Amino acid sequence: LGPLVGAIDQGTSSTRFLVFNAETAELLSHHQVEIKQKFPREGWVEQDPMEILNSVYECVERTCEKMNELNIDIANIRAIGVTNQRETTVVWDKTTGEPLYNAIVWLDLRTQSTVERLLKRIPGKNKTFSKFKTGLPLSTYFSAVKLRWLLDNVEEIRKAVEDRRALFGTIDSWLIWVCICGKNGGIHCTDVTNASRTMLFNIHSLEWDPDLCKFFDIPMEILPNVRSSSEIYGLMKICPSRESGALTGVPISGCLGDQHAALVGQMCFQDGQAKNTYGTGCFLLCNTGQKSVFSEHGLITTIAYKMGKDKPVFYALEGSVAIAGAVVRWLRDNLGIAKTSQEVEKLAAEVGTSYGCYFVPAFSGLYAPYWEPSARGIICGLTQFTNKNHIAFAALEAVCFQTREILDAMNKDCGIPLSQLQVDGGMTNNKILMQLQSDILCIPVVKPSMPETTALGAAMAAGAAEGVGVWSLNPGDLTAVTCERFEPQINPEESEYRYARWKKAVMKSMEWETSDSPSNGKPK
Repeated sequence: LGPLVGAIDQGTSSTRFLVFNAETAELLSHHQVEIKQKFPREGWVEQDPMEILNSVYECVERTCEKMNELNIDIANIRAIGVTNQRETTVVWDKTTGEPLYNAIVWLDLRTQSTVERLLKRIPGKNKTFSKFKTGLPLSTYFSAVKLRWLLDNVEEIRKAVEDRRALFGTIDSWLIWVCICGKNGGIHCTDVTNASRTMLFNIHSLEWDPDLCKFFDIPMEILPNVRSSSEIYGLMKICPSRESGALTGVPISGCLGDQHAALVGQMCFQDGQAKNTYGTGCFLLCNTGQKSVFSEHGLITTIAYKMGKDKPVFYALEGSVAIAGAVVRWLRDNLGIAKTSQEVEKLAAEVGTSYGCYFVPAFSGLYAPYWEPSARGIICGLTQFTNKNHIAFAALEAVCFQTREILDAMNKDCGIPLSQLQVDGGMTNNKILMQLQSDILCIPVVKPSMPETTALGAAMAAGAAEGVGVWSLNPGDLTAVTCERFEPQINPEESEYRYARWKKAVMKSMEWETSDSPSNGKPK
């Protein structure tokens, strides 16, 4: 076997560690651990940063054990890439190495009143006031408002900032800081893709923006150093409480937000290439090359990647949908209509139609293309005939309709409609969903046979870094991927009719929640 590259993939619902062969891009071994989400109050979503960290250690340990059983020498792992759920916000104490509060997850809505308070300070309450600097609208989604909430509401964090002990980071920064020495000289850094999701970063100058930091009243000294997505940040130090210390001394040399990593893993290096990832949420990214394109149709502008210190930055347009796989998890955990996600697919398959029932899963308001935080989830079109199978089918359809909305916006902004959709992510194992997606979009859906493209992208960035150099990103050297294709099977008229009904349902979900409703107070 040639050189190997590892990838830590820390997502919203699970953590994985995967090991790839750098020459063939083959996945050799992996381990996955589900992460607990805490919902302390309505609309609040938190995770424990220590649980996230321990899940990373456990995945690394178990994967190394599996490799030993396969007689693969872990000494061949030359580099490690990190990819992560984006925007999720952690503040920790650099002297103790302990988090000062739970991580506030990207989906969390507690900052709605913070957003409204900030909007009042902007002329004309213009949500897109920083669009040309950050590419983003003012929303509960991005890190700056979460950090503002923490500074406003958590005494320990305010105190740590005053004492200059506090560090802020997204999940990548937290993991890299701890894995490279932690409180004994940890490296406090992030990459351009993760920085571009904070609302504090100027995506043209590639620097933290002093005016935005002033607007959100965030002290710049707590922010991480911003680096490229592919360079050696430091060497792995494994937590002394773990048995193996397996990867001590291996460089951590790749870092990308999960959606950006999937773009790389799908080899979308050309202007106009796009991919859609079906995870907790749904994210459609289209590479726009070395120029930033600003949407007229509700998409956001983000950094795609920067593959080395001296390499150019590439940009992307993104359509972000908050709830995709999460709706299946909700049917399983909250409604209990199925014991596993596979069972939800089976329920849907048994009826093959939603029978006029529509499900808009606006659990965290609506993201692209509406950016409507007041929306909430609804199921409509119910009759005495409707049963759990129809609701399961409507939930899968909802994922496809939401994708159609962001794809329509993308086609309008780019002027050139996509002729097919490249897909990846956990939900793409669901064949019914993929066929439904093709039917609703009226174009083929193409899925690589190796679905772990997010981890692959992080491994590619790590393996290609200067000083590692085991993975070539030259177009000629990239291995061709085998794919499965799903072609549209229903007539476009029926597809259009269902999509129009869906839009009607979306309108009914809006303007439901107001910030003065009693549930939006401070933490108990």
